[in-house]
Amino acid sequence: MKRFLLFLCLFISYKSWSVDPFEDFHEYGQLSEEEIHKIHQGEMLYGDTEFGFIVSRGNTTSTSFKLRGNLYQDLESWRNQFKIDTLYKRDRNDTTGDDEVSANRIFISAQGNYKVGVKNASFFVYGDYENDEFSGLAFKSTLATGYGNRLYQGVKNQVDFDIGPGLYRSVADDDTVLEMDEDATKTGYLLRVALQWERTVSKRTRFNQDVSIEQSLSGLNSRLKSETSLISQVMGAVSLKFAYLYRYNSKPEDDKLKYDSELSATFVYSF
Repeated sequence: MKRFLLFLCLFISYKSWSVDPFEDFHEYGQLSEEEIHKIHQGEMLYGDTEFGFIVSRGNTTSTSFKLRGNLYQDLESWRNQFKIDTLYKRDRNDTTGDDEVSANRIFISAQGNYKVGVKNASFFVYGDYENDEFSGLAFKSTLATGYGNRLYQGVKNQVDFDIGPGLYRSVADDDTVLEMDEDATKTGYLLRVALQWERTVSKRTRFNQDVSIEQSLSGLNSRLKSETSLISQVMGAVSLKFAYLYRYNSKPEDDKLKYDSELSATFVYSF
């Protein structure tokens, strides 16, 4: 009898550990991006809107607002994606007692992927524009083109990539101190590499990892942007998203840090 109970305990332990530990993390979530594209194929626009609002009063007085949007078009020959990402924050200055803006950023990007007839393969054109009040730049923009495909396809995981050359342009703001004969406008060549990893956590929950690298080929600044997120459905078309955003700039303006990060919890509405 003791041997039987010992064997039963070992068997149960083995079955527990043999199951993917992420499998039962949460019973809610969204469809995979691939399923979403199939459902909406041929529609003019579909996507999701992400928003978050935080107000703190008391020992810390601040107001933060975050808005993001992802719009798609999945047509016969083209799959297009449009993004907008904004962040606004005001903090109370304890010395003066005034509210001061501590973050004000808007980022817009558009990418068109032309389907070449081979599954998941495409040629892409990508462009973005960013205006960050506290970056030391009036704006910066990127234009790139190249080849994209699926690097890995598994039961629960898929990894896509884009790679290609491009152009980078930035304009320093009025407060930036320039060296003698230094031009406020900088233009150079770059190599852009982007990876998108999506993992099915459970039936309706997904984990996303997006990384983009823009390596300068002209001796200018190189940039890295990484977003790690977990998306889980709350009810209907509304989901909750936890995300960690990390951005790196090899040659920041003036006395700015080379990196900044952002941890957020936001609601996502899909349509």
